Formats: sequence, C-alpha cells, structure tokens
Amino acid sequence: MEGMGDVLTIAGRSFRSRLIVGTGKYRSFEEMTRCHEASGAEIVTLAVRRVNLADGSKESMLDHIDRARLFILPNTAGCYTADDAIRTAHLAREVGLSNWIKLEVIGDERTLFPDNAGLLEATRVLVQEGFVVLPYTNDDLIVARKLVDAGAAAVMPLGAPIGSGMGIQNMSNLRILRELITEVPLIVDAGVGTASDATVALELGYDGILMNTAIAGADDSVRMAEAMKHAVIAGRLAYEAGRIAKKLYATASSPLAGVVGKS
Repeated sequence: MEGMGDVLTIAGRSFRSRLIVGTGKYRSFEEMTRCHEASGAEIVTLAVRRVNLADGSKESMLDHIDRARLFILPNTAGCYTADDAIRTAHLAREVGLSNWIKLEVIGDERTLFPDNAGLLEATRVLVQEGFVVLPYTNDDLIVARKLVDAGAAAVMPLGAPIGSGMGIQNMSNLRILRELITEVPLIVDAGVGTASDATVALELGYDGILMNTAIAGADDSVRMAEAMKHAVIAGRLAYEAGRIAKKLYATASSPLAGVVGKS
C-alpha cells in the first residue's frame, strides 16, 4: 500500500495493506469490486455458508473477486457451535478456497458476541488439522492468551458489536491486549463506523483492522473504502512516529528558554 513501508505478516505470509475488507451487504457485485479496488486491501473475507460453492453454472460472488490480486480469507459466519464451524472450515478447504479460516463461533443471536468456549475448542481442532486460524473474539485478555496457546495465527478482538458502527468502545481493554499479547498479530474486527475509528485502532498499535458494514453501508461505499485506506495508513504512521505525551497544562510551541535576554 502506498505510504506504508512495513508489512502485515500472518503465518509467514506478508501483505502490504493492513486493511481487510468483507464481501457482504454491497448493493451489487460491481460496487463490491470497486470498493475492493478503492480500499487497497489485499485480503477479503468470504462467508462460506452464504456463497454458492456447489453449482458452477450460476453466478457467484467468487466470480467478482480478483483472485490474482486478492487473498480470500473464508470465514465461518453464521456458525453457532464448534462442530458447525469446523465443518464449514473443512468445506472451504475442500472446494479450494484456502486452508486459512477466520473463525467465528457465535454465542448470541442478537448481539453476535462470540461463544469463547466453542471458539477455543474449534481453534484447537482446526490448528491440529493444519488450518491457519484467525479467531474473532471479544476483548478478553485471558481468552486471547488461550487462543494464542491453542495455535491461533492472529487474534481478532471486536471493537464493538458486529455491524453496529459504534467505533472503538473498549479502548482500555484493547490497550491491555496490545501491551500483553505480542506473539501474534492483533487485528480489530467489527464495530467500525467511519475512518477515524480505523485510525484509532492503528494508533493503538494494532496490526490491522477488518471491516465490512462501514464500507458497504455507507452512502458512497467507494469513497468510504478509499477513506478507510488512508485512515489505516495514517493510523499506522502515527503509531510508528510516536505521539507526544499528554499534559494537563500548556507547553509553548516556541519556548523562550535559551532566547537572548530571557532567563
């Protein structure tokens, strides 16, 4: 991605963009394609259970994803048990999508909060079966550590409920996670509403961010996709630059110390 010299590396694979985008909720496949291009993303997520994988004679979302340029990250959206998520991951691998999986095990239909016990169980099984597992979880340090110990290639804590657009709600917990989880990449997943939310996540030191609704649901999805690209670049650069310390009182921009005639 232009303006970013470093890379996001997951399980030994490197990506120039730290922005991951979804494939759902767009008004048309053409709009989805344009948004993918405008975002600069190199990874797109695909809900395995919501795409036609069986009938090659019918138009599929896969027909509109440039697989030469974009890496498809299948996800287990809509799965409410570990067994269901494991079966869905196997389906994705069997049809040739990837042995990578964004793992979701949902515990509540209204909030779409994860079932962390089921998530941990599925992570252990899939890692043993050769999958590169990126689990979607809440902002719980203990769960994140257990997922890392189970072999997760990255941990993806939510910023706010899926599709809520509320932005980063759990700043303190995300800061704790960033400070104490260093073995694998951390990627904020869910809750983004606008570009400043993405910038905040990257300024916290997160390695990447995943979003769908914030782009697909915007009045002008293509412009929002481009805005998110620049927001992620800005957030990462600001993190690398190192912000100034916060102070209670003013500090003069042009200090008088050392000026002739001043003591």
